[in-house]
Amino acid sequence: MAKKDRHVSETPATQALRAAGVAFSEHVYDYVEHGGTAESARQLGWPEHAVVKTLVMQNERAEPLIVLMHGDKQVSTKNLARAIGAKSVEPCKPEVAQRHSGYLVGGTSPFGTRKAMPVYVEATVLELPDLLINGGRRGYLVGLKPAVLLAVLGAQAVHCAL
Repeated sequence: MAKKDRHVSETPATQALRAAGVAFSEHVYDYVEHGGTAESARQLGWPEHAVVKTLVMQNERAEPLIVLMHGDKQVSTKNLARAIGAKSVEPCKPEVAQRHSGYLVGGTSPFGTRKAMPVYVEATVLELPDLLINGGRRGYLVGLKPAVLLAVLGAQAVHCAL
């Protein structure tokens, strides 16, 4: 069971959210290697569909980008590439993703990344009343309204869920 009383120190993500004046809730859970959104949703009692994963990908020119996807869905790289006008899109290797984002894989947040990258969000994520997304550390999610993804990240809505 998640311990909600554990203190989580500031992360680049929470600093970025606070600087943008965003209200968010904090959700701490016991990180499980390869547990993914299914594990965090289970521990926190949220539907996995409302736990949004942050994926660092790259186009055919090795230019990084971020995709925000429902925890219980996969990204159609073909549909994503078509939607953003790229020839192809593929996930970055973990060490490359870490270099671009500044976060460890499993703790990647779209907020406060080391390098500015375009952000794409599965359009249906924006229909959620609330969502959980990584707060910049393994075992730490922040709860916020989907509109924050557009306002703070300038995320572009795309249809690429499988």
